[in-house]
Amino acid sequence: MSGYAEAVGRMPTREAVMIQARAENFPVALWLLGPHTRRQLEAIYGFARLVDDIGDEFAGDRLALLDQVQRELDAPRHPVMRTLSTTVRDCSLPREPFLRLIEANRRDQVVTRYESFEQLLEYCQLSAAPVGELVLHVFGAATAERIALSDKICAALQVIEHLNDLDEDRARGRVYIADPADALERASALLEQGAPLVRLLHGRARLAVAGFLAGGRTAVAKLDRGTDAALRSRLAFPIAFTEAVLGR
Repeated sequence: MSGYAEAVGRMPTREAVMIQARAENFPVALWLLGPHTRRQLEAIYGFARLVDDIGDEFAGDRLALLDQVQRELDAPRHPVMRTLSTTVRDCSLPREPFLRLIEANRRDQVVTRYESFEQLLEYCQLSAAPVGELVLHVFGAATAERIALSDKICAALQVIEHLNDLDEDRARGRVYIADPADALERASALLEQGAPLVRLLHGRARLAVAGFLAGGRTAVAKLDRGTDAALRSRLAFPIAFTEAVLGR
């Protein structure tokens, strides 16, 4: 078996990646976006989920497999990467956000604890913000101002996810949040700081972002009341913005 075939044989299949979209209520509001936009966002979702599955679940050499994914940004052969390459071409997507998503999963292999909220926010710039930026590019709305606001919303949703997944993360030997009460307050503040993004968008993009912003606020309120244990990864993960845009 060739080195490439062996590497791809160890990657999650496209079917295994995308079936999680259904399990996570991914298609709920896809009809709002139209088939073209839906395909583009699904391609980004597939990539983000692929690298996350490798970084979290793969039993072998995760760093080697993440290296293979990075190589496939230039020479796609895995079905998820081939689909992504079409979206990259059609939407003129930048390369750098994809590299940051891969780097986030590399970091997960060597960093197991974040001692401060500031350190966590730095991680969110790798693990969450890139997808928000990519989604803005899909909508043709990626300006510096909008990306900065998107970064805040994505960070807030990432923190919410970690608050929902405290026990699961600890079981994996990872501590993202040392002070949950403080983190919830700061996540709520970040969400509101990013809220002006809605006013800067139009049409379906504006409607979708308003919807996931409301979802983030609802999650914060439930966590604040201590009743959110059942939500778990309903809003964030390294693909926070994409899944929220698609109706999470």
